[in-house]
Amino acid sequence: MALSISMLCLSCLSVVVATAFNAKAHIFKFRIHFYWVIPLVCAIVLVATSHVPLSQVSAQFFGDSDMNPLKTLAIFLSMSALSIYLDKVGFFKYLAAKVMKHAGTSQKKLFVLLYLIISLVTLVTSNSTIVLTFTPFICYFAKNSNINPVPYVFMEYVAANTWSMFLIIGNTTNVYIASYFGVEFMQYVKMMTLPTVFAAMVSFGILLFMFRKDLRAPLQASELEVEIRNKPALLVGVIGLSVCTAMLIASSYIGVEMWKICLASACCVIGLSVICFKAKKQSLHPLVKTAKRMPWHLIPFLLSMFVVVLALMNDGITESIAEQFDNRYSLLSFGTLSAGASNLMNNLPMSMFFVGILSSVSEPNLTPAVFATIIGSNMGSMLTPVASMSAMMWLSIVKHKNVNFRFKDFVKKGVVLFLPTLAAALAGLYIMTLAA
Repeated sequence: MALSISMLCLSCLSVVVATAFNAKAHIFKFRIHFYWVIPLVCAIVLVATSHVPLSQVSAQFFGDSDMNPLKTLAIFLSMSALSIYLDKVGFFKYLAAKVMKHAGTSQKKLFVLLYLIISLVTLVTSNSTIVLTFTPFICYFAKNSNINPVPYVFMEYVAANTWSMFLIIGNTTNVYIASYFGVEFMQYVKMMTLPTVFAAMVSFGILLFMFRKDLRAPLQASELEVEIRNKPALLVGVIGLSVCTAMLIASSYIGVEMWKICLASACCVIGLSVICFKAKKQSLHPLVKTAKRMPWHLIPFLLSMFVVVLALMNDGITESIAEQFDNRYSLLSFGTLSAGASNLMNNLPMSMFFVGILSSVSEPNLTPAVFATIIGSNMGSMLTPVASMSAMMWLSIVKHKNVNFRFKDFVKKGVVLFLPTLAAALAGLYIMTLAA
């Protein structure tokens, strides 16, 4: 037990330090993020010492288990590929340019319009997609319009991580927890609509108050023209994402697992896009850029932390925790605990850890505990950049674009947002559990 706990603590500490200092290295043409290196070493130690038998790892990775992390990775990477591809063919920049065109010289109007478009796009993609696609564009626009980019990039991050709760595909943690407990797509939407709306109302109100002085300054009009070089390729991406989302909604009725739908959709879009580019005698550069932008570093991190969590489960730690919090206050306790734990170990491994805990929760308390954990995994990412992969990527992009926004700045603003937004979301969930 001591070894598994120490490996967890070491992994969590390494993630916090690596994220705070944006630790990475360039080896040849490859950029190595250090946050996953220590967890990988810890996982190897646990397997080598038989705390987690290799046979158990193999069974979890290649078996038909609901806890299989490879299925979660397939969904996350497939949706990332679809979304990044759409960005590379100009779709998201086209939407953003249209929004900015209607903002005129009012920063407040631009702020509201951008919030709306980011929220809508998040509903059919994911929080990580928004971070990867909108953050660089907002930084570019702010620089050319001579305005402070901080209100916009922070609003974008908050909007993405609030509306990511609405659908299962909005966040990898949603997928993992909901899939493990057999939550159907429409059942998920029914339970999470009110918590998402409540959280969005509170967080947006706080954002408007927080940046009220910045938004009073006039906006210098800036026309941004976005050229769509291959409309058929863009249409393929839009249709592919739409069909994928529709099939995910119907997945419980047609009996097809979500990871298969996402993977098939991504493969079809990439395959058809090759034909579109070749037909117009254009290079496959957008596809190459898509592959380079993919968050491949998530793979060793997720799989390594999964092994660390398996060790904790093997030692009975998850069952002990479940005994302490399996009561009529499970909605509140699991919501706050999961949000806090996300900031210690990142919300992906937290989700794996809490699945083990939730598996030991009694049936009457299970449903509110499951959805409260999902809320915590999303809302926890507003407190520190350690809490989620989207936060890590967002902070890295912001620093790369020379925006004056550091780790401590995130925490200062996150403290103001976190508790009211989490409370609003849990209040919405409480109302839904009473109505169920």
